[in-house]
Amino acid sequence: MFNEKQLQVLSYEVDSSRIKIREKGNISLSYLEAFDIIESANKIFGYGNWSYAVSSLMQVSQEQNHNQNVVICYKAVVRIVAKDITHTKEISREDVGFGTGIAKTLSDAHEGAAKEAVTDALKRCFRTFGNQFGNSLYDRSKNHHAQPNNKQLQQPSSQNQRAYQHSNTQTYQQPNNQSQPQHHQSQNHHPQDYSSLYNLGLTIIEQGNNLVVIGDDLFSKKDSIKAYGFRWDGNSKMWCKPIEQRAA
Repeated sequence: MFNEKQLQVLSYEVDSSRIKIREKGNISLSYLEAFDIIESANKIFGYGNWSYAVSSLMQVSQEQNHNQNVVICYKAVVRIVAKDITHTKEISREDVGFGTGIAKTLSDAHEGAAKEAVTDALKRCFRTFGNQFGNSLYDRSKNHHAQPNNKQLQQPSSQNQRAYQHSNTQTYQQPNNQSQPQHHQSQNHHPQDYSSLYNLGLTIIEQGNNLVVIGDDLFSKKDSIKAYGFRWDGNSKMWCKPIEQRAA
C-alpha cells in the first residue's frame, strides 16, 4: 500500500535527536513525544491521508493521595487509519492506552487522565508502523540515546570517507572538517554544496532519480530548501529535485 519512498523512510532507525528520556523509579525510559508522532505521520503519510478515532474512553479508578489530590485513571481505545495517496487502499491499527490525572479538582484530574490515555493509545497504534514511530525503543538491547544518528543517515567515518554511494539510496552529509572525502568520479556533486542545509539540521538523500530533503520542521525551513532548487512534491509529500539539476 505504501510507496517506495514511504517504505524507505519507515525503515530508517529513529533519529536520536527525537528521543526523550524520563525517569520512572530507578529506570530510564526512552520515548517519543506525541507532537513528534503526529508530525512524523503528516510527513510520511501526508496531511489528510491518515486519521484516528477514539473507540472507547472510560474511567478505571479514582482515589485520593496523601497530598489530598484527586487521582483518576482512564483507559482509551484508539483506532488509526492510514490511506494511500489515492485513498483507494487503507490500513488500520487499534490499541489501548492508559492515563492518570492528578489534580486538586475533579475536573482537572478527569481532563488530564482522559488526554493522557488517548495520547498513549495513539502512540501505541503508530508504533506498529515501525522505527519512525518508536517501535525500536522497545528493544532493550539497543542503546538508543547513545546513537548520534540513524544508520542510514550517519556521517562516514574517517576510514570510509568514500562511502557516500549506496546501492539504491545515496546520502549527502556535511563531511568531517579534518578529513574531507575525495571527489568521486561517478559523483558530480560535492556534499558541501548544501552546507547551509546541513547547518539547519537537514539531510539530503538520493532516492531513484531525485534528491530528497529530510529532517525536522521542514516547513519553517522551506525558503532555504527552495533556494537550492528543491520543490514540494504533493504526491510523495517531500521536497525533491531531479538529480541532473544538482549544482556543481
